[in-house]
Amino acid sequence: QVQLVESGGGLVQPGGSLTLSCAASGSIFMYAMGWYRQAPGKQRELVALITSTGTTNYADFVKGRFTISRDNGKKTVYLQMDSLKPEDTAVYFCSRGNVWGQGTQVTVSS
Repeated sequence: QVQLVESGGGLVQPGGSLTLSCAASGSIFMYAMGWYRQAPGKQRELVALITSTGTTNYADFVKGRFTISRDNGKKTVYLQMDSLKPEDTAVYFCSRGNVWGQGTQVTVSS
């Protein structure tokens, strides 16, 4: 079964940027890939999706600030996060279908 490994999280000040990466152990080119997040005490929520053909969809709360992209050759999906807000603090997860990574912590704080 494919494994997904997220990286790139960390502590950033409000207004800052981070780029998350999700590296897959197997092929991703036929699959839609997603980024989700879960804040403490809250349910996991969709952040962004990218289809196998490159069509993207974003949650309203990240539109204009986050960008999802993929590199099928590298079997990697990215999430560029700009203009970060404290409310973006969460564990960010990558998914391919029903397969999930372990998550990477993003903390936005001054």
